Amino acid sequence: MRFAALTLALLATTACATTAPEDTPMTIAAADRAPVYPETKTVDAVDTIGSLVVADPYRWLENDVREDEEVAAWVEAQNEVTNAYLDTLPGRKWFAQRMTELYDYERIGVPTRKEGTYFYSKNDGLQPQSVLYVRDGLGGTERVLIDPNQWSEDGATALASYVASEDGSKLAYMVQDGGSDWMTIKVLDVATGEVMADTIEWVKFSGLDWAKDGSGFYYSRFPASEEGGKFTGLNTDQAVYFHEVGTPQSEDELIFATPDNPDYNNTAQLSDDGRYLFLSSSTGTDGWQTSVIDLENREAGVTVIEPGTDYETYYFGSDEEGRMYFRTNRDAPRGGVFRISMDNPQAREWVLPEDAMGKLDGVSLVGGHLVADYLVDVKSEARVYDVDGTLVRKVDLPGIGSAGGFGGDFDNAETFYSFSSFGMPGTVYRYDVGTGESTVWAAPQVEFDPADYVTEQVFYTSKDGTRVPMFVTKKKGVEGPVPTLLYGYGGFNISVTPGFNPVRLAWLDAGGAYAVANIRGGGEYGKAWHDAGRRFKKQNVFDDFAAAGEWLKANGVTTADGLAIEGRSNGGLLVGASINQRPDLFDAGHAAVGVMDMLRFDRFTAGRYWVDDYNHPQEERDARYNLTFSPYHNVEAETDYPAVIITTADTDDRVVPGHSFKLAAALQEKAGEGDDPLIIRIETRAGHGAGKPTDKIIEEASDVAAFLAWHTGLKTPRDASLDMMGGQ
Repeated sequence: MRFAALTLALLATTACATTAPEDTPMTIAAADRAPVYPETKTVDAVDTIGSLVVADPYRWLENDVREDEEVAAWVEAQNEVTNAYLDTLPGRKWFAQRMTELYDYERIGVPTRKEGTYFYSKNDGLQPQSVLYVRDGLGGTERVLIDPNQWSEDGATALASYVASEDGSKLAYMVQDGGSDWMTIKVLDVATGEVMADTIEWVKFSGLDWAKDGSGFYYSRFPASEEGGKFTGLNTDQAVYFHEVGTPQSEDELIFATPDNPDYNNTAQLSDDGRYLFLSSSTGTDGWQTSVIDLENREAGVTVIEPGTDYETYYFGSDEEGRMYFRTNRDAPRGGVFRISMDNPQAREWVLPEDAMGKLDGVSLVGGHLVADYLVDVKSEARVYDVDGTLVRKVDLPGIGSAGGFGGDFDNAETFYSFSSFGMPGTVYRYDVGTGESTVWAAPQVEFDPADYVTEQVFYTSKDGTRVPMFVTKKKGVEGPVPTLLYGYGGFNISVTPGFNPVRLAWLDAGGAYAVANIRGGGEYGKAWHDAGRRFKKQNVFDDFAAAGEWLKANGVTTADGLAIEGRSNGGLLVGASINQRPDLFDAGHAAVGVMDMLRFDRFTAGRYWVDDYNHPQEERDARYNLTFSPYHNVEAETDYPAVIITTADTDDRVVPGHSFKLAAALQEKAGEGDDPLIIRIETRAGHGAGKPTDKIIEEASDVAAFLAWHTGLKTPRDASLDMMGGQ
């Protein structure tokens, strides 16, 4: 059946939405009613894992929407219902307008330098994609090198990354289309802007590193996928290749592969002197084996520096004596730095042992010094050390926020970094490592005062007594309990630090509060913090998030029925699990591109890498634990769920959209009799998030903000003025 029974219901809902302008009493009344959902068929599918048998009635929704007409029809029907409901929401136009205003400022990325040539990205404000510029010399005239806005009519083709050759004459860059993780590598002549004939396909999760003579570059690729499996099939057998510029991909040299271990991801990085190729081989996301090939003595084979895949150890630079520097979390759970000599790579000399207070978040070798970026209670603290680990000075940062960058060369003291906070867009600074002087290189000109937004860091106690940090931001003058948006992630050793986002600022401008809970599973305090929120300790993540919500309500930040939650990817799982476990606590939820089926995530694209955080679901013990929190499997009938909007995209080949489709179908079937809507918004020509054009970002974000605002009682300035005029 192709949803024929849905037609009348859709017409009725759409008519209600389209005959009334925004913010009228008719529209507001319509927003108070849950929509009539599409009918979703069920199938007799089960997962059998040992003695465990689990029904999977919506298995068919895992099929690729581009390949399966029935899934495509379901997506179309869901979007019609969702769009009709969103059309009824007051505040939607205000959020879109305010976000457009807030996005409309010049954004400049941190530059990289190659032989006096500077490369950097810039967006004039509302361009779909940022443009790559180049300057000859720091004060030279800038010119456009690559404008991806010319690549597609819808702006959904992006410049994903780029690396210049050592002399700055050539550029290898990756093209991302429609948000997919699959990339195409192209090569460009920097002087002329001419795109060369070189085209490299089947690239995903790859680095790019030029040979020192500029003859070619190292990259990683997968075998070509079978027909129809490009966006859903498992990714295996990644290998490292060398491409010589001017030759076809078919002639690329295979440098390193692991055919006996097809699950290994293999990536490469070249040493500063160009002699050694350092290899990272991982089966998951929590560590990798580090090894090296001497390119001047290939016959010697591969030397292992860090065996196994339990730790994160990677090369980041070398000094004038040829010693190689590595960052690691082995014997240093919060991160440290050691160096080796290649004539005895097993003999480690510690340079920066684990810090007692901070987690090492990044480190580089610049101007004969180590520049280390630490997180101290989730706030950036940058320090300069000499190469033997003696502290020279701390970098004077503007306040509570996030610093990033600090790249450069060992023999040049110039580096650049950016700094941002919840209320301050990224400002780029030029830093002289020798003198310690910071000067503004590019500062955004914005139509608001960053000082109008105030951030406080608080600490609360989770269920098991763990002390957890949280940032709470409001606009100056906003007093008392207000509708609050709580964001969390809690996974994969990723830290959520203070950063600027125009979408969040619009919520604050409407009078709401914004909170970020730095829950376990992330990387805010290093390996131990991550370990405490993964595998068989994953429930700690959801407990930490619930405790954050309880704190916000108990301490008068949010209103009794005004707490919305939001998360993306692993954070989408967080929201999905949280609305199942605590529907009484949370009043609205946005689950974006989430991992919702914890028994089958490892069967699609990159999902098999996530077992480090999510267990091995084909093993019965692991599957039984995962079933305790899997969002799809824990939807219960006759439960008073909060209002939920799920968002995903048809080209998401990181977390395939079937996860979100199945959760939406389960919610609508089992809990769809309530008054609060349980809807799904499915974007087209978009993926997991990267490469999404600015207009699509604003369109989706304003839809979500209007949804969460309506269901938490947050009224935009326009809504409030309408109330004063009696709703007219």
